Amino acid sequence: MAVRDLAVPGRVRETLTDGALAPGWLAHGLLVVPFLLDVEVPLALQYAPLAVSVLVLGLPHGAVDHLAVPRVRDRPVTLRALAGVGALYGLLGGAYLALWFLAPVPAFLLFIAITWAHWGQGDIYALLALADVEHLRTRPQRVATAAVRGGLPMLVPLLSYPGQYRRVARALTGRFGVGPAELAPLFRVETRFALGAAFALLSLGTLAVGLARAERGLAERGWRLDAGETALLWVFFLAVPPILAVGVYFCLWHSLRHIARLVLLDEGSVSGLQGGDLGPALRGFTRDAAPLTAVSVAFLAAFYYLVPVRPANLAEGVGLYLVLIAVLTLPHFAVVSLMDRVQGVWTVSPSG
Repeated sequence: MAVRDLAVPGRVRETLTDGALAPGWLAHGLLVVPFLLDVEVPLALQYAPLAVSVLVLGLPHGAVDHLAVPRVRDRPVTLRALAGVGALYGLLGGAYLALWFLAPVPAFLLFIAITWAHWGQGDIYALLALADVEHLRTRPQRVATAAVRGGLPMLVPLLSYPGQYRRVARALTGRFGVGPAELAPLFRVETRFALGAAFALLSLGTLAVGLARAERGLAERGWRLDAGETALLWVFFLAVPPILAVGVYFCLWHSLRHIARLVLLDEGSVSGLQGGDLGPALRGFTRDAAPLTAVSVAFLAAFYYLVPVRPANLAEGVGLYLVLIAVLTLPHFAVVSLMDRVQGVWTVSPSG
């Protein structure tokens, strides 16, 4: 039986913890070590996770939205349902793509804001459904925790690697004729200091409120997991260069967790998970995601000829890919927000 709410059966949750949560913990924990020891990684190698994400986990994780909407509502997958999601992508994605051509700096800032919100909402679902936390008892707590979780990959790299963050920003906006001076205020020392101090206070304050709401205090496993993940991601994004850090996070943290959410909507996948078998879930997701992943890759190839300034090197090519991700993220965010509403991610009990 498919799981369409936050009440994931224990055996299924255990299987998904091993398959969707543990790989992210392990990869992020291990990758921190060489950078804490000042080991240098060639820039070309740092781009590898983002390059891989075109076909593995990253781009495909959003290629099942057309099935997720009817499935989460427990409705059949009809042509009308598919057309509705297609229209959503056409309208929102098309409007946002036009904004990149007309006003690339606001489009870039909107990309940061949307990704911040979307990656935060993804972690809230994972904490509630997969980690089974109990201390996020109110909607403001969940919103604050989402703001922290989304800000870790979007803001923290700006604090420790402003130079590389600036290069990535220029790789995106430079395809549309934006000069370096237009983004300069974002990278001033005083701007980064103010943002970093405020975000650190938000992180600590959110965890402190969660601890106060935890019935067993420090003994509560859910709070310890939340605090441990937050600390791990703080260290990870402070230590690891942004290009590599965001690529690894996109594939092995955010995408894996969303894929876990998707497979819970498929009855065949859930049956396998109940028996501790990830195989049916992986095969089912690959089958469902393949068609629209191929369409997205084809659009990326066409996009190369549409931008005013074509990529001339690897960094600029990745920048173009990230613009495509930005265009797809807005309608994807809308779809996941619908899933949140149906599954009660932001709904709390009166006693909470």
